Amino acid sequence: MASTTAQRTPEFERHGLTDEQLVAMLRVMILHRTLENRGFALNRQGKIPFASASEGHEAVQAGAAMAFVRGKDILAPYYRDLGLDLGIGLTSYEVMLSLFARIDDHSGGRQFPHHYASKKLGLYTISSVIAAQTSHAVGAAYALKLGKEHGRAVLTTFGDGATSEGEWHESVNFAAIHKLPIVFLCENNEWAISTPLSAQMGQPDVYKRAEGYGMPGVVVDGFDPIACYAVTKEAMDRARHGGGPTLVEAKCYRFLSHTTDDDDRSYRTREEVAERRKDDPVPKFERLLVEQGVLTPAALDELKASILAETNDATDRAEAVPYPRPEDLFSRLYEGPWEPWQ
Repeated sequence: MASTTAQRTPEFERHGLTDEQLVAMLRVMILHRTLENRGFALNRQGKIPFASASEGHEAVQAGAAMAFVRGKDILAPYYRDLGLDLGIGLTSYEVMLSLFARIDDHSGGRQFPHHYASKKLGLYTISSVIAAQTSHAVGAAYALKLGKEHGRAVLTTFGDGATSEGEWHESVNFAAIHKLPIVFLCENNEWAISTPLSAQMGQPDVYKRAEGYGMPGVVVDGFDPIACYAVTKEAMDRARHGGGPTLVEAKCYRFLSHTTDDDDRSYRTREEVAERRKDDPVPKFERLLVEQGVLTPAALDELKASILAETNDATDRAEAVPYPRPEDLFSRLYEGPWEPWQ
């Protein structure tokens, strides 16, 4: 195997992250993109009915995931959070089981694609209702506070469109009043499906709303995974130790259509997307780690090859698993005995 280190250039701001952690973040970003592209390809091949897109969100999700403490924290994500789910421990195989709707999926193949869940990872399944996960997250944070579970926090994520929903406002307000251990992370990609940011809100900076609720608000470059890690970690640490909630806004961009059912050419030009692609966080972070000597070019190539092999294996294994049977309809609805007489 090729060496993973190279000649270093002057040190850059890494916010305490080791070489291994930086490479792990890059791996999540590349795996995120590879699995997502595979989902789109499988849909076009007629093998799966649906896939959603989050190209452009890789940096914010990999950075936030690195700030998440496995075994303690709780994540209530939204449907565009494949990278964040992978970053806290979801496997490629589990992702493919969900896309193919097979019996070995966490939900037994009944849930909508990308609606992952894992109790052991602290990963809540999402609701397709926009912003509904924020109220679920606030409920979890309230439970942590009532149970006096110090050192734990909830991270919930959403897009800019969710901030126009009443449920989002109710959640943020309740969290602020009760100083709950929660971080609200807005992945502002400038599009609520086909509605541009300018048509959604008069104040385009979501983080500025925090002041109105009585909590800190901070904005970060959503194309910079290290900066996203640092901001999320500070907010999560604050929440874990009684400091209350924080609203974080990560400004990024959605490069692909909303989902495989959407044609974004109907509401934005190819020229606009091409211009924004210049800030693509994946090749940008690859270059940074090579330039800074964290990875050699050969090691980067090996990393990409291993991710492609993992994706191919996960695809083949999941596709070979049977679909759920009719008699499985009422299984995996509750944990443990569910009958009222037990």
